[in-house]
Amino acid sequence: MKLKVAAIQMDLAFGNPEENYNRMKKWLQKAADAGCQLAVLPELWTTGYDLTRLDEIADKEANQTITFLSEQAKKHHMHLIGGSVANQTKDGVENTLLVINNKGELLKKYSKLHLFRLMEEEKFFQAGKDDGLFTLENETMAAFICYDIRFPEWLRKHVLSGASVLFIPAEWPLARVDHWRTLLIARAIENQSYVIGCNRSGEDPNNKFAGHSIIVDPWGEIIAEAGEEEELLIGEVDLAKVPEIRKRIPIFEDRQTEFYS
Repeated sequence: MKLKVAAIQMDLAFGNPEENYNRMKKWLQKAADAGCQLAVLPELWTTGYDLTRLDEIADKEANQTITFLSEQAKKHHMHLIGGSVANQTKDGVENTLLVINNKGELLKKYSKLHLFRLMEEEKFFQAGKDDGLFTLENETMAAFICYDIRFPEWLRKHVLSGASVLFIPAEWPLARVDHWRTLLIARAIENQSYVIGCNRSGEDPNNKFAGHSIIVDPWGEIIAEAGEEEELLIGEVDLAKVPEIRKRIPIFEDRQTEFYS
């Protein structure tokens, strides 16, 4: 099966959810006009990293964002890896990724497991407690958030559970863009999976972001890559390629797990 996918590499209005919803509508329309069947949104796209105001601007149980994404998914008949939002739960605020299918149904909530201390996430967010696995188009897939990609064992756990496509929404700073690119390509090669990283562009009061959203195939070859500016990055994912490559170099059959702990 082939999917035409888009990574929405947009700039964000700092701490202004309503403006970001309006901007996202336009980007999703562009993706639909381009014939995309699936779109990936960036991390914390409704608020940006305006963490000190989360009590005011976090989305209670992510309800407003789920409603927005559901409406957009149905309107455009497009699957959405809905980036992540500041999600106000009864236990605290979580950085929560949302997956909505093209019927507008919520398939998955995944809250970021690894909180990034360099941007003080641990002071404002609760870490997640669940995995990122979901099923879309009868395929097992998984989604993570930004800093998660520095923990290869976390992604490998999902691939061992059957994931063939790995999605990574992010707000990755320009200062470490080489890490972003290298880690995503490495995660694709070592897991023989498609990797689709959607980063934001632009800057906020404290950071300049890298852009460079990227679509990598299971052989580690780059299908498409954006620059630093706003861009709708489009590429085709051919899911039949995954078992072919895993058969060519059978790393999962050759694992020697008794030596790994």
